[in-house]
Amino acid sequence: MKKLLEISLGVVTSVGGFLEVGSLATAAQAGALFHFQLVWAILLGTICIIFLVEMAGRFAAVSEHTIADGIRERFGFNAFLWPLVSTLLVNFLVLSAEIGGVSIAAELASGIGFQWWALPVAFIAWLLLWKGTFGLIEKGVSLLGLVTLCFVVAAVILKPDWTRVAVSAVPSLPHHDTATYWFMAVSILGASISPYLFMFYSAGAIEDKWDKSYLGINRAIAGLGMSFGGTISIAVLIVAALVLGANGITQVDDYHQLPLMLTPVFGFWGFVLFVASLGIACFGATVEIALQQAYLVAQGFGWNWGEDRKPREDPGFTMLYTVTIFAAAIPIALGLDPLKLTIFSMALTAASLPLAVVPFLFLLNDRSYMGEHRNGVISNAAVLFIIALGFILAVVTIPLQIFGGG
Repeated sequence: MKKLLEISLGVVTSVGGFLEVGSLATAAQAGALFHFQLVWAILLGTICIIFLVEMAGRFAAVSEHTIADGIRERFGFNAFLWPLVSTLLVNFLVLSAEIGGVSIAAELASGIGFQWWALPVAFIAWLLLWKGTFGLIEKGVSLLGLVTLCFVVAAVILKPDWTRVAVSAVPSLPHHDTATYWFMAVSILGASISPYLFMFYSAGAIEDKWDKSYLGINRAIAGLGMSFGGTISIAVLIVAALVLGANGITQVDDYHQLPLMLTPVFGFWGFVLFVASLGIACFGATVEIALQQAYLVAQGFGWNWGEDRKPREDPGFTMLYTVTIFAAAIPIALGLDPLKLTIFSMALTAASLPLAVVPFLFLLNDRSYMGEHRNGVISNAAVLFIIALGFILAVVTIPLQIFGGG
């Protein structure tokens, strides 16, 4: 019963990490403009992150190292600098976008411009990090994120052509706006296969003191949790296609358009549900990414770290998430468009994948870290595919941003 409870909470937590501003925004834009055609991109991203999350948890449970710890120790600090810097920069953009998502939700609820909410949102997130525990952040905020299931309910009520949805699981060429189509595919993959997600997961496994007895729980959480999150993302795409796209709204360039997805199904409560979904999902991601930034640097430099420690016990770690979260709020406070930042940062996230995943592949096959739990043929093939995909995305991201990203 205890293990079943841990799996259930882990699945809920994984959904909270998977579904955030990037998943919501990219799925909504894809559905509005291309109907069901980009379902395959969400499926592919979900399968990839299932493998990476399972490996991250297995690595932490077996080696008792986080990914960042392992890369620094195995390859040296100079080699660790490349994935560290690239991940920090991309995560900073994503963090700013998440703060923008919460701020937009606050604007929709209050009528006060999103710029005025950026610093208060950052302060509340910082206060939770300062006073809260890892369990509260990991499970408490994520449990609230179950409100996003309203998109699944809406998708079922709207009765899409499920045959067409199933057919869209296979990639197909677009009938129009080719550059935009592929840019959206890249952005969806970036939102799904985010390095911060599997790195945060490995740090969380260490925070929760996982050992080899958690390997089965880890597989269940990775498979069920990421699949659950991917299902909600597909539901967002379906709802956007049947509500926004069907009503001629094919260019989603403003967050204020997005509540229209749920109001035809739930009326006024659809607006409330959307605001709650956007605000909670983005706030959860804000806290997790700020924490992950601190994890990365502290682990890279060998400092004391841990959300369950008192701030005076790890002052460097505390300073890192404090500076990061308030710095990320500044672009939003100055009026940077959160939606454009979201789409751009998701594409860059996809392009940065190889720098984080290539050294991770070596760690997963290193007997001194993994022993008998090293990667098998299927896991290695999956990682090699993700690396190849990452290199392709790195090459095409900038041209697609110019010609298809607006």
